[in-house]
Amino acid sequence: MARSIDLNSDLGEGFGPWSMGDDETMLGIVTSANIACGGHASDPETMYQTLVSAHENGVIVGAHPGYNDREGFGRRVIPMQPDAIARLCAAQIGALQGVAALAGTRVGYVKAHGALANLSARDRDVADAIVGAVAAIDPSLPILAISGTQTEQAARAAGHPVFSEVFADRGYLSSGQLVPRGEDGAMIHDADFAADRLLELLETGHMPVIDGAPIPLEAHSICVHGDSPGAVTMASAIRMKLVSQGIMIKSFLSA
Repeated sequence: MARSIDLNSDLGEGFGPWSMGDDETMLGIVTSANIACGGHASDPETMYQTLVSAHENGVIVGAHPGYNDREGFGRRVIPMQPDAIARLCAAQIGALQGVAALAGTRVGYVKAHGALANLSARDRDVADAIVGAVAAIDPSLPILAISGTQTEQAARAAGHPVFSEVFADRGYLSSGQLVPRGEDGAMIHDADFAADRLLELLETGHMPVIDGAPIPLEAHSICVHGDSPGAVTMASAIRMKLVSQGIMIKSFLSA
């Protein structure tokens, strides 16, 4: 069984006077924070406050670029050519890097959000575009990719640093893709079930799926969505159960 694992969450997803989730509490639980950078959510002040809080909690921060679609929270595919997606990502990553400098911290990795991440997971051209954009900004800036996907494979083919994540609160298909939101089995709300499933993955290297036998997946990080109902309860329960089994919770970027 893996003796250490990272916990990450998507944070900083409000904008203006509107907030999303309990970021302050989540930052006391997770070891990595994927911070929205102006596409599906956030604004300069939200970025700054989230970055400062993450820094104070010793949490590694990552840029979380997504489609410019606040109305759909970045969960709708917006038709774009791969080179336009590369520019979209570069602009958002650069924005967070600039605000991070003011907050006294730095962006440690990149993780695509929502529909963009899911498209990159299955579309190699989009995956190559995102990897190329990150590499152009900084060839040493790691990508956090959904395990077993085109994003992961594109980064490895390019020789770009990549780490793999699995989702605590999402169901999987035998194809390795996530069960689409809105379908039965897409979301997991039972924290004990989620934790037991993750322990099985860490022990066996195989993830249970809803439509067949467990599939092999690599995991350097576990994501708990910060906007999900009961997110803090789930993240806390998962952390406690993993620690009780002798698994250390630390960033995938820790030495």
